[in-house]
Amino acid sequence: MNRRILIIDDEPAIRDMVAYALQRADYEPVAAGDAREARHAIAERIPDLILLDWMLPGLSGLEFARSLRREQLTREVPIIMLTARGEENDRVSGLEAGVDDYVVKPFSARELLARIKAVLRRSRGEDEDGSVELGGLRIDAPAHRVFAGDLPVEIGPTEYRLLHFFMTHPERVYSRAQLLDQVWGSNTYVEERTVDVHIRRLRKTLEPHGLERMVQTVRGAGYRFSTQL
Repeated sequence: MNRRILIIDDEPAIRDMVAYALQRADYEPVAAGDAREARHAIAERIPDLILLDWMLPGLSGLEFARSLRREQLTREVPIIMLTARGEENDRVSGLEAGVDDYVVKPFSARELLARIKAVLRRSRGEDEDGSVELGGLRIDAPAHRVFAGDLPVEIGPTEYRLLHFFMTHPERVYSRAQLLDQVWGSNTYVEERTVDVHIRRLRKTLEPHGLERMVQTVRGAGYRFSTQL
């Protein structure tokens, strides 16, 4: 599944340029011209990373970053600020607002892609090959295998995809509909209760290793993966 990156910039030429570069790098770009459009895009599907222009109409990029960090669904989403303001005080203001990195305009597509790759790796503890390790669990993506410590975990293909998604998006709550979209795909027509079945199977898979409690039910909201038991 391609990583979804939300571009928030009021200049169409920059949005188009960045979207083109992201598509060529096998990301899924989504564009918004202001905070209101960005909210709609986030409600449709939470992005894996946000590229946020400092100078937006209405609500500034800095204020929008602060609001995203206050909300449960977006507080862990990495943010890279796109800005013409390269002074130290400006960078400090952005970092204090919760921004993960800065790219100063004008920038090259190569630099931007390198920053995106680095921020995604840092935010998820993920290797370049898609492997990830968290809370005593390790996914060896090239081998398509899961380990609890040094012990192999026998896991089905759907539970593997579900666990990989959870481990690369920890501490965030996802509804059944969001999990269906992210793990099964938006073009797959299955009932939302299907998620419950596979959640139970995933917990049963992790139970012999004492790790089933990391797959948590959030009453009235959905599920999350958390190392905070």
